[in-house]
Amino acid sequence: MAATSNATMTAAVPTTASHAKMRNSLWWDAFRRLKKNKVAVASFFVICVYVLIALGAKLGLLFPDVAIGSPSMQYLPWSWEHPFGTDVLGRDVLARAVHGTATALSVGLISSGISLVIGLTLGALAGYYGKWVDGLIVWLYTTIDSIPYILLIPALTFVLGRGLINVYIAVGVTSWVTLCRLIRGEFMKHKDRDYVMAAKVIGASDVRKIFRHILPNVTHLAFVQFGLGFVAAIKIEVILSYLGLGVDPSTPSWGIMLDDSKLELSRPFWGNLAAATIFMFGLILSFNLFNDALRDSLDPKLKNK
Repeated sequence: MAATSNATMTAAVPTTASHAKMRNSLWWDAFRRLKKNKVAVASFFVICVYVLIALGAKLGLLFPDVAIGSPSMQYLPWSWEHPFGTDVLGRDVLARAVHGTATALSVGLISSGISLVIGLTLGALAGYYGKWVDGLIVWLYTTIDSIPYILLIPALTFVLGRGLINVYIAVGVTSWVTLCRLIRGEFMKHKDRDYVMAAKVIGASDVRKIFRHILPNVTHLAFVQFGLGFVAAIKIEVILSYLGLGVDPSTPSWGIMLDDSKLELSRPFWGNLAAATIFMFGLILSFNLFNDALRDSLDPKLKNK
């Protein structure tokens, strides 16, 4: 009896080890295919430029006096010194757009991170345990999903109040539903596969099976969904700030710049509109292109294409 048990355990170990080796090779293969995609590489470098701009703004290396203006410099035209002119308070529009990049990236990163943690955790628990745990989590995300998103986010930010931290929370705790559904479905498929059964035979705990064995095999979905959530969070912050429900007016934001441009177009002054649109267009387009390439590289069906 003991010999049979030991033999079963010995046979189970190579199964789990070989599965981990296969998983690593799939990730390496995806990385190689991603490097061959010129659009993805170019988009990645553009994203890196945006990150460097945001870091420079936060560290005070780029336009440290963004909040300082002068009434005498009100609505200056475009020039080499002020490529997008100055606003009604005499502040450099380019400086505001640069610091708005830091705001946008922080909202995308933190809000998507909150959403990622909630979606992965709840989706894993629902898919692995099933029964009443699954029923409770499905009820929760169905309830949230039944509320129109265009009403849920403004209502939540109205209750929490304006501010960058409140935007993080409002976007993060309401945008995890899609990821939770995907992870739940994948866990349901993976929990009865051979490599998970092998881990069970050798005495692996539920926590180890969830986080060590199953979760690494579904993280490609999390990566792709994180990119989609990142872009969505940036656009939501812009919309909320435009409506007066997002960040404080003192915080540089592309949404506030677009809001300011409403009264400036009749002058006509296009600085705020042009700067915010160009910066936002470049970041969102780069992320979308890179995310599409990442999804294609992680798709096993396209491995030999």
